[in-house]
Amino acid sequence: MLVAFSVAPAGRGERSGVDDSGSVSAAVAAAIAVVRESGLPNRTDSMFTTLEGEWDECMAVVRQCCEVVGHYGSRVSLVLKADIRPGHTGELTGKVARIEAALGAPPAP
Repeated sequence: MLVAFSVAPAGRGERSGVDDSGSVSAAVAAAIAVVRESGLPNRTDSMFTTLEGEWDECMAVVRQCCEVVGHYGSRVSLVLKADIRPGHTGELTGKVARIEAALGAPPAP
């Protein structure tokens, strides 16, 4: 499965969730560290982080991310979208490659 998610703090927590500019980048960086330490295939862009793996392992990582971000605020906002397709792997890059091929462009590195 692929899970695309975004997690951010709100309110006050043990650590300040928002810097003077309104950025929550410290909290998001803590969540992305959890993702990378998981060992699951992943990709982060400006809006979402996408994981690839089995249901239980993906959801465990999302939960850990929410817990880490919870230290930065009294609330956590989570946006999640999943593509559940049993028996398929390599879709983190495979889906993009198929679209690029359909557009006639060389695949991204």
